[in-house]
Order: sequence, then C-alpha cells, then structure tokens
Amino acid sequence: MPLSFNGGMAFSGLPHNLLGPQMYPQGMSCWNGTMRSPWQNKDQACNVLNLSPSLSNGELIVRGSPRPVRNMLNQGMPLSNGLARPRAHSNVGAFSNEDSFIIQGDGLNYVMINKGLDCSRGLNKAKDIGASKHREGRLQLDNWSQFAPACGNSKNAAKLCTSFSLPPKYNSLAEARGYIYLIAKDQHGCRFLQRLFDEGTREDVEMIFKEIIDHVVELMMNPFGNYLMQKLLEVCNEQQRMQILLMATEEPGQLVRISLNTHGTRVVQKLIETLKTRQQISLVVSALEPGFLSLIKDLNGNHVVQRCLQCLSCEDNKFIFIAAAKYCVDIATHQHGCCVLQRCISHSTGEYRDNLVEEISSNGLLLAQDAYGNYVVQFILELKIPSATSTLISQFEGNYVHLSSQKFSSHVVEKCLMVLNDESRSKLIHELLSTAHFERLLQDPHANYVVQTALRVSEGSLHNSLVEAIESHKAISRNSPYSKRILSQKLLKK
Repeated sequence: MPLSFNGGMAFSGLPHNLLGPQMYPQGMSCWNGTMRSPWQNKDQACNVLNLSPSLSNGELIVRGSPRPVRNMLNQGMPLSNGLARPRAHSNVGAFSNEDSFIIQGDGLNYVMINKGLDCSRGLNKAKDIGASKHREGRLQLDNWSQFAPACGNSKNAAKLCTSFSLPPKYNSLAEARGYIYLIAKDQHGCRFLQRLFDEGTREDVEMIFKEIIDHVVELMMNPFGNYLMQKLLEVCNEQQRMQILLMATEEPGQLVRISLNTHGTRVVQKLIETLKTRQQISLVVSALEPGFLSLIKDLNGNHVVQRCLQCLSCEDNKFIFIAAAKYCVDIATHQHGCCVLQRCISHSTGEYRDNLVEEISSNGLLLAQDAYGNYVVQFILELKIPSATSTLISQFEGNYVHLSSQKFSSHVVEKCLMVLNDESRSKLIHELLSTAHFERLLQDPHANYVVQTALRVSEGSLHNSLVEAIESHKAISRNSPYSKRILSQKLLKK
C-alpha cells in the first residue's frame, strides 16, 4: 500500500469495497484529497481533517470529531520532504471518533486506523501503518525505498502493512542510526551499508556492528542481510568476529541450521574462511560435528563441509574424516555425499586417508553398482593405491560379466580396463571371453561399451583373441544397434 506524499494518500492495491465505491482513480474520494472510509458518510470524510495552519493550543482539530488529536506534529511525523522532526515527550494521540479513518493533507505523511474497524473488513485492532518505529526515532534513508514495518500479529493487518517510499535524503550513516538492522534487510539499504564497509571508517563498522549484533542469526538467513554479514566478516576485527560466532553457536544445532539454509550457507562458508584463532576454530568444529550427516547430504550444507576441507587443517578436519569413514556407504550412495566423500579422500592424509580408502574399498562391489557409489569406486581406482586396488579386484573377479551388463557398474569395469596393470587387465578380458554367451555382451546396451574399451586397450595376442571372438558372432550381432561400433573395421584391426 504505497503512500504518495504529494498532498494525499494513494491506497493502490486495497480492495475496492474497503475504500468505498466513490474512490477517485488515484485513491482519493473527496475534492480536497481526503480518503473516505466505508464507515463514513461523504460529508464526514471530506471534512475529517484540514491540516492548514489552524492550530488551537498546539492541537490539531479534527472536524466532525468531538475531540482533538493532540500534538501530532510533535511526534516525529514525516514532513513533506520525507524527513521527520522528533521532539521530546512525544505521545501520539489516537482518533477518538469511531468514524475517523485517515489523517491526510499537505505536509503530513501519516496514516492512522481507528479502533472500531470490523475484523472481516480489514483490521480488528488499532494499528499504525508504518508507524511503530516513528515512536522510537527518525528514519532518513539514502536510496532505501522499502521499509517493512511491524504491523502486529493480525493476518489482516499484515495485508495492509505498506512500504514507505522515501526520497533519497540521507548521505551518511549517522542519519540512518537506529534503523541499521531494518536497513540491512532491504536490498538497497544493504548495498548502502556494504559500501560503507569499503569506503567508511572503523567507527562506521563499529556503529553498524553494534546495531546488528543481536540479529546476526536472522540476517545470516535473510535474502539481503546475508550479503552484509559476509562483508562484515571480511572487515571486522577478531573480537567482533568472536561475538558473531558466539551468537551463531549460542543454541545447540543453530550453526547447522544456518548452514542448511540457502542464504545462511554462504555466511557460514565465509565465516570458516576468516577463522584465525584456535578458539574460533574449536567453536565451529564443535557446533558442526553433531550435524555432519545432515550437512554432507544436503544441497546447501555439503558446501560448508567442503569449505572446512579447503580452509582448515587436516587435524581440525579429523571429525569429518572419522565420520566419513564410519558412514562411508551411506554417504557414497547419496547424490551430494558421493562428491564430498571424494573431496575427503583428496584432503585427508596419513591414517585418516588410509582408513577412509580402506572402508570404501571393502564395500567396492556394493558401491560399484550404485548410481552414485560407482563414482567413488572409480575415484579410488584412479588413485592406484596398491592395497585398495587389490581389495577391489578381489571382489570384482568372477563378477565382471554381471558388472558389465549393469548400467552403473559397467563404468567401473571400463575404468578397471584403463587403470589396471597388464596382468589384471588380461584376467578381466579372458573372463569376458570365457562366458557362455559372449554374443550377449556385444548386443547389450551397457556391456557393448565394455567390449569397445577392451578392444582399445588390449594389445597383441589378447587383442587378436578378442577380435576373433567378435568376428565369430558377427552374423548374429549384425542387426543389433549396440554392436555397430564394435563391428566397425577401425576397432577390429588385428
């Protein structure tokens, strides 16, 4: 419900039956720019309030109302230039007339809703639209066009809550003092505050920090506030970073919850990047460790684990390596977990790496047939760790034909053909040739790729034996769409 400060109120977006059928197209229903409420007759609405300089003992006189609205210009009311002039001992007087709906006129940008509104038609209690913070201070914003006020718990009240459209009148942080937390949640206000981190002074950073420190958890998960928090973590001192960290880890599981959030994950990653002291690292590790499985299997949370692997030492990441080895099958068979598990292997050293590789290798046959686990097995094979390769081969031998016919494990067999030594490769190919129905491999949608790879990597007599076996089934396989590449002259050259 945007407000127009050119001498009137424009209630665009409100239901027509709320404003009355005689509403002007611009939202005005009277000749003098006054809005008429459904509970008023036309004469009352057009004479609700005249804000010309006719004051009586500092009071504004509401025409058609038996009692005045007291001292309204002393309450920090916005003036025509979009600014407010707060005065001491302010106490906004409410309308006493049940029919009064709006205070409107030149030089006063303020809306009041009276107590007598029916809940079904809008509100069930008196609320000040966008006015809750006017009682606390003044608001001057530079390029800040949307201020979301607190309008109570009423669902209907929330519908009528509007944004202030204020002209760009502020040029310094001091003018926005007292409202920095709210500004941080606004797109334009957040950008203004970020610029201050780059261009402002240490005092500016301190002022912003003091006003948002009690709200950092909320800002971390805010669509705009998270950018301010990332920037703050880059420029704050160690004491301030520690305070932010203490707020984020104040409740058990809170840092994990932030990490799982679409916006919060970015801030936690930045936090991990900027950790410098042992105390800070210990706090983060202690907070993340209980939620390891949730993090590593989550679209957002897995990036936090990866950032730990990148930025923390191997010893600090031992909680990751130990948990990854313990739950390796569960993690390896997960869409996101399989990727992080490979990163764990790459960043681990010593006994942590050995334990992790051993656990994965011992479950190689199971993982090789999984949609995601097969990638982890291929990764282990590429490392060419003798003990791990030997463990995997011992499980695969005797199962190569079956594995070659499966969608996911066929990729693992191809990887074996490419990375195994000559002896192991020869055993694999002979196992394929010795099957009773070799022609089925040629016509299989998955195994035919294994045969193609075998043709490419084999040499000498082994290659010739493979070509002869294929040629002997040429007549049967000629009409199969999957054996066309195998039967091409390029692959069958002896």
